[in-house]
Amino acid sequence: MLLAMSQVTASRWFGPAGSSTGDAQVFVFPYAGGVAASFAQWRELAAPELSVQVALMPGRGARLHEPPVDDLAELVDALATAVAERASGPFLLFGHSLGALVAFEVTRELRRRGAPAPLALLVGGAEAPGTRLVRRRVHDLDDAGLIDALRDFGATPAALLADRDLMELILPGVRADFALSERYAYRQGPPLEVPVHVLLGDGDEHVDPERAAGWARECVTEPRWHVFPGGHFFLTDHLPEIIDLMRHIVVSHTPVAE
Repeated sequence: MLLAMSQVTASRWFGPAGSSTGDAQVFVFPYAGGVAASFAQWRELAAPELSVQVALMPGRGARLHEPPVDDLAELVDALATAVAERASGPFLLFGHSLGALVAFEVTRELRRRGAPAPLALLVGGAEAPGTRLVRRRVHDLDDAGLIDALRDFGATPAALLADRDLMELILPGVRADFALSERYAYRQGPPLEVPVHVLLGDGDEHVDPERAAGWARECVTEPRWHVFPGGHFFLTDHLPEIIDLMRHIVVSHTPVAE
């Protein structure tokens, strides 16, 4: 499936621009199956200093009835175009799990285009692109197996997992997300010059710390490491700290007016 370039707009991928007067924008790329509504609290906690822009992925949420995208190159191309269009000043890129891969590749694509770079790239709950290990092919499971996998990750409410009608609508998008992650083919490139912050849960069974250490290969300067108590979705319990980290990054990179 090819996306018509005329459809690749910031509003399509990040919703209406709104009238935010934040000091910086934070472009968020969700985990597999994640929807913008799951990040509503991010917007509340980040305002007014930060404007949170969550990627609206085809096949879920507001775009539930659109065919999902299972080709990462196609997705990155569209998202990089949307970020470049929407960015109106300093901005950060943040991705969790699958979203970390997407954020990393969007950062590289922006560099290839000569577009403005983010102040920093923040990646959470993910092994490094060049050292990650795909332990099982979740996207190849039948529907029951896929639901069990979602239950294991722990981010999907039990009531939703038990609703067969809703799951029938949601599973194609979820399956496409896991396919994006599990079919990902790393291509070596020059290390990023933007600062990289790696966020990890100390009890995350889906991330090997030694493989996460590979993020150091992807940037010119040593990444900043932030380890939180919790499992794969540690960010839920530590959101205020993560938002404060983003504020600190913006302040530390903002020139002081003379």
